[in-house]
Amino acid sequence: MNQAAVPPSPGASRERRILTGAGLLILLGSFAYTQSNPALLLSPEALRAIGSFAAAFFPPDLNRDFLSSSLGPVIETVQLATAGVALAILVGFPMALLAAGNFHLGGALFEGDPEPSPAVRRLRAAPYWLSRLLLNFMRSIPELIWALIFVRAVGLGPLAGILALGVAYAGILGKVFAEIMESADLRPALALRAAGASRPKVILYGIIPPIFRQFLSYALYRWECAMRAAAIMGFVGAGGLGQHIEIAMRMFEHRQTATLILELALLVAAADFISSRLRRKLA
Repeated sequence: MNQAAVPPSPGASRERRILTGAGLLILLGSFAYTQSNPALLLSPEALRAIGSFAAAFFPPDLNRDFLSSSLGPVIETVQLATAGVALAILVGFPMALLAAGNFHLGGALFEGDPEPSPAVRRLRAAPYWLSRLLLNFMRSIPELIWALIFVRAVGLGPLAGILALGVAYAGILGKVFAEIMESADLRPALALRAAGASRPKVILYGIIPPIFRQFLSYALYRWECAMRAAAIMGFVGAGGLGQHIEIAMRMFEHRQTATLILELALLVAAADFISSRLRRKLA
């Protein structure tokens, strides 16, 4: 028998109306505060200006010499993204071990040990909280800001981009890796610890193997994201294809800019395809 639909309570309907009204007020207030008027984009003068600006990008510059010279920045972008994610994994994984409470705070790594004193428990908790705070700090600052910092620190070029991606993505990967560890099956690690295995062996054989596919799948997704981020960081001098797009735009080389943007779109599409195929195989 079909149950009759229960009408929403008057209180719920009133709450929805209040939230909808508040959302509309915030939206309209945002346009008013920023003095934005989207209707201006539809004026004849604006449409003519947009049309002439867009026409300057066509046709893209397909000169063989230019295409050959733009291949280097494309390769550099791939290398920048790959090296940045590799650095993020090297930094983020050890921090994830410290930030995963079920392995660190009296979990599998300390199975079978005598009950610690309150002072020892506080000492064990210190790396957990410090790593959590550091991971939150690293991922709270966008990679573009990190790129600006490292460009000032080490100079223009891909090294600044690699360091920026490494720091920002280490915070993201470390947090996600720690959450994966906290939801993992502890039985293999507990069995190894009960058999007398050392803590490094528990990590190597009891913790990593059951969740390795999840680690790798998320790292591949981050590599896909890093390809886009690597191009954006080039606008602040951190190397890659974005730096050449910024130079072409500054020199008003619109057709060359269009070619570089098309190359970036193809590069990101290829990274998406490769990453999604590999992640499906790991699922």
